[in-house]
Amino acid sequence: MKELLQPTKFLDYHRKKVGQKAEEITKSYADPKDKAVALFYWVRDSIRYNQFGFYMIPANFKASVTLRRGNGFCVSKAVLLSAMARSIDIPAKIHLADIINHKIPQKIIDWMKKEIFYFHGYSELYINDKWVKATPVFDTVTSKKGGYPLVEFDGEHDALLASHDEEGNQFVEYINDRGTYADLPYEEIEIVFNREYEEAIETILNSTK
Repeated sequence: MKELLQPTKFLDYHRKKVGQKAEEITKSYADPKDKAVALFYWVRDSIRYNQFGFYMIPANFKASVTLRRGNGFCVSKAVLLSAMARSIDIPAKIHLADIINHKIPQKIIDWMKKEIFYFHGYSELYINDKWVKATPVFDTVTSKKGGYPLVEFDGEHDALLASHDEEGNQFVEYINDRGTYADLPYEEIEIVFNREYEEAIETILNSTK
């Protein structure tokens, strides 16, 4: 458990602004559960979801960088949430899984050349003697635009992406659980992303030149 309270290369809350922001968000609360909920909603809605943010350089996945930019994709937002939780003494880790989002726009599938999102990330937080899953990925604006069910978190129950939307249409399918990590396994992700999303990553790199 001690390891899951430490700063790491990616959960870098030793960078002053990460810890300061977590303290600012949670200063009105005493209960760890309430603190965790406050952090979840801040990361969910204040850090804008950016589908095109997964170009492969290590800094892109660091909590401090995501906080500074104000946007990120699922993995970077989960890293930020977990880093903030650790900074206020809530043990936290990263959980990774492969998913299919059945409501994703066709243009995104065409861009990725895949329908599978490899290494989708979310947080696990240790609250009141149990691990609770928390997915801060889609902000309110993105959820409304895409017709995605909002993920709500009460600090007691798992908050994962829903299997179906309110109309009964299939939404997210979890197809492969990759387990939990004390720090982000960047090298493992890099191998898979470069193999599976080669054309998409090349497009991002070319757009930044």
